[in-house]
Amino acid sequence: MSRAAPAAFGAALLGVTGLAGGAAAHHGWSWAAADQIELTGRIADLYIGPPHPTLKLETADGVWTVELGNPSQTRRAGFVEGSAKVGDTVTALGNRSQDAAEKRLKAVRLTVGAKVYDIYPERIQKK
Repeated sequence: MSRAAPAAFGAALLGVTGLAGGAAAHHGWSWAAADQIELTGRIADLYIGPPHPTLKLETADGVWTVELGNPSQTRRAGFVEGSAKVGDTVTALGNRSQDAAEKRLKAVRLTVGAKVYDIYPERIQKK
């Protein structure tokens, strides 16, 4: 093995771990504000799949991106394909982006009609 091989392997390993760290940061909660808000609006678009199911929610102050848990977690909460559709009114409880210009919310609970889906029950703040 040449001396260049270990250096190349080390550089590749750093690159992979750097990517993993970036992905973890994106999918964590560090971007979200501590306080929770409620948004109510109409579903303009709905995506159920990896990395996170999302809703585009039309509200009085514009269109928000509402991120749910990973697909398995969202499914465990009972929110699956057919639980909601474009045009349905939804109330999302969650943590908004710390960037006030970004209309993005990480939902801990969704309410569609009379059905409540606790995506992150352990994160729901008591009022």
